[in-house]
Amino acid sequence: MRREEKASISIMKIICVSIILILISGISVLAVSTDLKDITIVLQNGYEMTTVTSKSKVSDVLSENNIVLNENQKTIPDLDSEITSGDTIKITDKSYNEVQIAKISEEGIETSLDQLLESYAPITEKIVVEQVVIPYETITKNTTGTSTDTTNKVVQEGKDGLKEVTYKVKYQNDVEIEKSVISEVVVQEPVDKIVQVQKKVTSRSSTLPRVSSNSTGGTVYKITAYCPCSKCCGKTTGRTASGTTATAGRTVAASSKFAFGTKLNIGGHVYTVEDRGGAISGNKIDIFVNTHAEALQWGVRYLNVSVVN
Repeated sequence: MRREEKASISIMKIICVSIILILISGISVLAVSTDLKDITIVLQNGYEMTTVTSKSKVSDVLSENNIVLNENQKTIPDLDSEITSGDTIKITDKSYNEVQIAKISEEGIETSLDQLLESYAPITEKIVVEQVVIPYETITKNTTGTSTDTTNKVVQEGKDGLKEVTYKVKYQNDVEIEKSVISEVVVQEPVDKIVQVQKKVTSRSSTLPRVSSNSTGGTVYKITAYCPCSKCCGKTTGRTASGTTATAGRTVAASSKFAFGTKLNIGGHVYTVEDRGGAISGNKIDIFVNTHAEALQWGVRYLNVSVVN
């Protein structure tokens, strides 16, 4: 009885081992038949990716990796080509001729490939540098308010600027088909023409203060206005950089080229340099007014400025 049980157990072990061997063999055969391949895909922007696939057709590999071509792209090799392990699929632009041929084919025009290629000559590219005029602008400044008795005065003549523009130009059959800007370099900045609309000054109506006749020659400055509010000054103390109390009709902020206490004739009125400002540089001066509304009403004016001796 014991011998029969031992024999039965031995037979069962043999059967189990046989089944395991058969399963292992089947898995090995399946893995071999799958034929996995290492494929490199190079996108149009230069990015490379490596994928392991069982697919053997370019289009199937792209689809498996969720890569969709647009109408102006193609693959090398083409979508219907067969691939093997170690191959590279490169995505690139179609040539101009290929794009045109594809468009004509979509429109249903019957023609041969040779005829289409004859219709589209090779495209050449050239780098062209051209000098382009930058036209000056005319700025009109009205300082008369509602007065109708006015006259125009050119306080600054305008002058065109110049820039060099570099283009990439495409030609086909010696005809320009595309022109794109690569870079622009300003050689000379334009100078705006400034026209000031002002009241006609007569001996009766003139109320401007008299200015010493020995003042230096005038220069056109950009004149703005500010008040003692925090928006204009960042503080509300009313104290100037020179230590005085800002006063409308007297105080102006100017660059360090003018020392504190310098008298300036601005558009016929004499002011005193008593303040500075972070945005005050070059030919710019800020006059002090009492309220922010007055500062906004003043706006920007271009006036002759001279030092009063």
